[in-house]
Amino acid sequence: MTALLSDGADVALVGSETSIYVHAQDSKDKAINFAQLTQTDGTFLVAKEPKPDFTWEDIKGTTFLGQRVGGMPQMVGEYVLKKHDIDPHTDLNLLQNVDFANIPGAFSSGDSEYVQLFEPTASTFEKEGNGHVIASFGDESGSVPYTTFMTKESFLNGNEDTIKRFTKAIYKAQQWVQEHSAEEIAEVIQPYFEDTEKEMLASSIDRYKSQNSFAAEPVLDKEGWNNLKDIMDEAGELPGDAPYEELVNTTIAEEVIGN
Repeated sequence: MTALLSDGADVALVGSETSIYVHAQDSKDKAINFAQLTQTDGTFLVAKEPKPDFTWEDIKGTTFLGQRVGGMPQMVGEYVLKKHDIDPHTDLNLLQNVDFANIPGAFSSGDSEYVQLFEPTASTFEKEGNGHVIASFGDESGSVPYTTFMTKESFLNGNEDTIKRFTKAIYKAQQWVQEHSAEEIAEVIQPYFEDTEKEMLASSIDRYKSQNSFAAEPVLDKEGWNNLKDIMDEAGELPGDAPYEELVNTTIAEEVIGN
């Protein structure tokens, strides 16, 4: 978002919540969400020990290694816990003092009983016996514009054709993902994950495909936007009103799909 606002980038792929934070600062040049890429949270609940009969109640009284304050993973995590009548700040020992990149290592070497992890780390942990995936925060929290492509309002107004062609490319890729298997997708993206075995990539992709994390089209709908605001509000991070009509442009995505 910093790169986008400082003209270091014309388009950014980032969580939609960042456009709300910018809007709350009375920015004269809004960050406009124009194409959605992922539509669920991407984290999973991982336990140190197998939990074949897991219920969310089991988390009470345990040590939980969470994500950073104010970030979407942590807000979704808190939202899901509260949904199951668990207060993350009083019913468990919530740790939020570990940098994102160090969370997997801290879980492996520390005393936390539960952690919130993205793929392919979650699948890798399972294979190595360092953890067990027992629940999906994406399944629990529902549809939400987790990552979207956005641009500044001024760039959109002056470069609509460029944004339209960009969105067309994204939509073609989204259709390709829908039409191909996890194994086929893993084969294509393998060069970008040099340290991850193809089997682990396929497992990760399959998990995300099965819970519809990859948006099938670039339109960011109002229901998902409102769910995002509810999640932020529940976490105490919603800075003010964030009108869908002001921060989301669906016209370009709808035109691309229509054509």
